[in-house]
Amino acid sequence: MSHRQKILVIKLGAFGDVLQADGALRDLRAAHPHDHLTVLTTPPFRKIFERAPYVDAVLTEPRAPRWRLDKMLALRHQLRAQSFDRVYDLQNSSRTGFYWRWFLREVWWSGAVPGCAACYNPPNRKQIPALERLAVQLQAAGIAPTQTRQPDLGWMADDVRADLAAAGITRDYIVLIPGCSARHPHKRWPYYRELAERLIEQGVAVVTVPGPDELATAHEIPGVVLTGKNAFMNWFELAGVLKGARFVVGNDTGPSHLAAHLGVPGLALFGPHTSAARTSIERERFKALEVPDLAALTVDRVLEELQVQGAA
Repeated sequence: MSHRQKILVIKLGAFGDVLQADGALRDLRAAHPHDHLTVLTTPPFRKIFERAPYVDAVLTEPRAPRWRLDKMLALRHQLRAQSFDRVYDLQNSSRTGFYWRWFLREVWWSGAVPGCAACYNPPNRKQIPALERLAVQLQAAGIAPTQTRQPDLGWMADDVRADLAAAGITRDYIVLIPGCSARHPHKRWPYYRELAERLIEQGVAVVTVPGPDELATAHEIPGVVLTGKNAFMNWFELAGVLKGARFVVGNDTGPSHLAAHLGVPGLALFGPHTSAARTSIERERFKALEVPDLAALTVDRVLEELQVQGAA
């Protein structure tokens, strides 16, 4: 009987990046069908990976400062105690490079850190689209990336029909995603309230699903604010709402990436902070509208795009 290897996959965050790793993890499972696959992530994303159908175990790392030697030694002990045979670093940050150099130097490692066994670190790596970057990293590690470029997050979606019915949503609806990380306010398009008003005038049901930091913003937007049973919906309930939507309009933020990789029709609004191509958000049914200045992007222009895509 062959040795069952212990595989570690590192993906610390953020939310959109965690979602985009779905296809790569499927390919890693296909390459290691009988091995034990553990994901190392940060505490906010533990539940996502625990639900993922191709993951056997989840470890968490709260990203303590590296000068906290007590925390670093504890993490080193935790990782070395697992006796991993292989590590696939899908985070590829300076922090995870530190893990290889100081914790697991003797372990076979796939990632961007110079000197590792399967190094993928071209000079333009950060300019390569996110999903393509993952695919080429797996190729460099000898793994066929047959699913990496096509994440499929259907497994994340809860059945939320009862929540929708309780909120009076009994017909097709459009979801608006007006928020984004507090660290990136420049990603926010400022006219969701006006867009909601225009859609409602056209007889369209409008839904927002705010996170805990977006409740005030969502309540300023006409339509139905879905908060579920616990003040706000969790990621799996959010996925259920998005999966049932007729269309989604959102900023460049994690929930928009979730909608895109659920196969939902939608539109992401991009300013000059990055390109849609680099984020890999565009899918067959999910597109991006890129402009030099989000504040200058009019509601009329967004509605025109929705009409082109058959959403309004």
